[in-house]
Amino acid sequence: MSKALGKLGYHCKICSKSFSTNSNLVEHICVQTGEKPFRCVTCGKSFSHNVKLRTHIRIHTGEEPYHCDTCGRSFSQNGNLRKHMRIHTGEKPYPCDTCGKSLSSKGSLIAHKYIHTGEQPFHCHTCGKSFSAKDSLIAHKYVHTGEKPFHCDTCGKSFSTNGNLTRHKRIHTGEKPFHCVICGKSVSTKGSLTKHIRTHTGEKPFHCDVCEKSFSRFGDLTTHRRIHTGEKPFHCDVCEKSFCTSSHLIQHKRIHTGEKPFHCDVCGKSFSRIGDLTKHRRTHTGEKPYNCDICGKAFSQSSSLTSHKRIHTGER
Repeated sequence: MSKALGKLGYHCKICSKSFSTNSNLVEHICVQTGEKPFRCVTCGKSFSHNVKLRTHIRIHTGEEPYHCDTCGRSFSQNGNLRKHMRIHTGEKPYPCDTCGKSLSSKGSLIAHKYIHTGEQPFHCHTCGKSFSAKDSLIAHKYVHTGEKPFHCDTCGKSFSTNGNLTRHKRIHTGEKPFHCVICGKSVSTKGSLTKHIRTHTGEKPFHCDVCEKSFSRFGDLTTHRRIHTGEKPFHCDVCEKSFCTSSHLIQHKRIHTGEKPFHCDVCGKSFSRIGDLTKHRRTHTGEKPYNCDICGKAFSQSSSLTSHKRIHTGER
């Protein structure tokens, strides 16, 4: 490694590129050789750049030195703050050349394009499962290790990704930083905002390749496909009954535990499913959201409307 006079006095012997500081040259050489000499003393992870190590350490310290002047939210990386600011400005500088949709970050655009190609380039070496996003693969790997390194300092709950922890914290703070430009409704996650906006636009971008039915959410398409495949990947460890969705399994387990986590704030009655609580609340409010399109009569439950319609159709 030789030093020369001038502004760019540090030269790489591998590719002859020049740098103004020795530290920049050292980091550049590490990229060329694949060397990662900067090691985290907490978890042992290694990096090719000292800057990347310093950023990584904030995962363990919880330091978030970059603050949004609009909503006060904090970030561990300046790049994440810049991406976040686009929520407030509405800027989406990355357009998809297939469907024309614009995204707020380059990473979001890359992940979006996999919807069109069906590509899932990130593979788990343990079980072979593939993912369209690197973050999804990282979170999946914790299924095998059981590790959940991100902890909520309010309630102690742990998560496999920092993003999941950030979203969880909004339960405690009540923060809803994502706003619908059509109706003004605020939600706690960007994904929830995207799904909400489709209630206005009617967009259903996810199509079943078997029956061509369309859905507004990818998760709904994934669940729907199991109708065709018969797949039921969620198993009860008590009675071994299987379900096509994790939510159905969670509800089922309450049969064994007797848990009723949903409470009526009027009379205190408890329920094992939030849908049952929603129906129960109508006994207090008198709400009847299900209307007969023939005679206009209203009902508090969809099942009551279905039964009523048979009066008009004569169906038994």
